[in-house]
Amino acid sequence: MAKLLVVDDSATERDHLREVLVKAGHTVVTAVSGQAVVALAQSERPDLIFMDIVMEGVDGYHATRALREDPTTMHIPVVVVSSKNQKADKMWAQLQGAKGYIVKPYAAEEILKQIAHLLGGGAAAS
Repeated sequence: MAKLLVVDDSATERDHLREVLVKAGHTVVTAVSGQAVVALAQSERPDLIFMDIVMEGVDGYHATRALREDPTTMHIPVVVVSSKNQKADKMWAQLQGAKGYIVKPYAAEEILKQIAHLLGGGAAAS
């Protein structure tokens, strides 16, 4: 199964997503801010990152762009998981390098479909 990084400043949202992923057999690492995500991605080497947008300090857009610009993390797919549901939000996330976009509240199946789509059935892409 895959190693996944969940980035969300809400403990409730982080815990819920972690529970969905662990139940599906994945290893999960978490971060509470966009500021911490690049260093954590460099050290943990996750197969995929689930990123919130609205966070204090460095938001998910900026963090996604920083991941794309770093040679050691640019290959890691980012899926945005956000309550922002406007077409412009989705387009901007894609322009920053996000490979998927899921709107909260989400069904567990939506999360698992993204993993299967981006990692070929959830197997590690590394």
